Amino acid sequence: MSEATPETRTRGAWLLLAGAALGLAMASFGLLEPKIDPSLLPEDAAAVVGERKIRRVDYERVLSGVAGDLRSPIDDAMRRRVLDRMIDEELLVQRALSLGLAGIDRRVRGELTSSMIDSIVSEVDSTEPDSDQIADHYEENVDFFTRPGRLQAQRIYFSPRRDESDPRGPATERAAAALVRLQAGDAPDTVEDDLADRQVSPVPNTMLPPGKVRDYVGPSLLTALMQLETGIWSEPTESNGSYHILRVLDREPSVVPTLEEIESLVRQDLKRRRGDDALRAYLESLKAETPIAIDERLFETTEAPRGEAAISS
Repeated sequence: MSEATPETRTRGAWLLLAGAALGLAMASFGLLEPKIDPSLLPEDAAAVVGERKIRRVDYERVLSGVAGDLRSPIDDAMRRRVLDRMIDEELLVQRALSLGLAGIDRRVRGELTSSMIDSIVSEVDSTEPDSDQIADHYEENVDFFTRPGRLQAQRIYFSPRRDESDPRGPATERAAAALVRLQAGDAPDTVEDDLADRQVSPVPNTMLPPGKVRDYVGPSLLTALMQLETGIWSEPTESNGSYHILRVLDREPSVVPTLEEIESLVRQDLKRRRGDDALRAYLESLKAETPIAIDERLFETTEAPRGEAAISS
């Protein structure tokens, strides 16, 4: 098997949910797990794949690593995705071992997975897409290749946290009064100084893609901004308990590049997706051939008694 290039090694990234943390945790698994009857789920197992178990302690270690990398809380869907990726890895490792790709060595588990992925997609990589396939991929995914437009936005912010003690009045009243003054032509800076509250992260006074504007105002206010006519102040809009007056100062439309401009990018994306599809299909075939048992209690909001485990296969 040929040595994996940096490009092919990145194909394993979809197996990881949180970069290095997950990879390092998975690398700590041993290859010498005792073989067990897949019809019986041991107390210490999170899942059984074929004749091997994924230990609960290893699953919790991986989950802890993912939680450390993610900013949002771990929910049941994420817990299941972590176990699904561990099952995928176990399937690939078992297949690699059955093919004699490596001896028994704790240090090579990560390399086994990468080697299996490389072997699965190598045939796809070796076949260059022709011009018709590239054109079809471009047409089918033109939205993906479209460069988003940009907009320059402005927000004035009103917080209700000091409504009872603020001599200027409640946030709702201040927002309404501010809109009247803005529509009458008062300078936004003056209105903001008189009636609004300081913003921790104001929207930069420059043209930005919508996705970047969302980082500053959130999804609901971005939706309101996208519906505004340029230069028109919005009505006071509530979001997360606060009130906001919004305006689009300027905007640029989205740009759809021609195929000729981005042909190399389209070719690269088509090959990447072919590799992903080949890998998914291979894993699905392994799952269909291999008995898998999962402790469904791992995904329950409230833990059920140990004697009431639901096992799916």
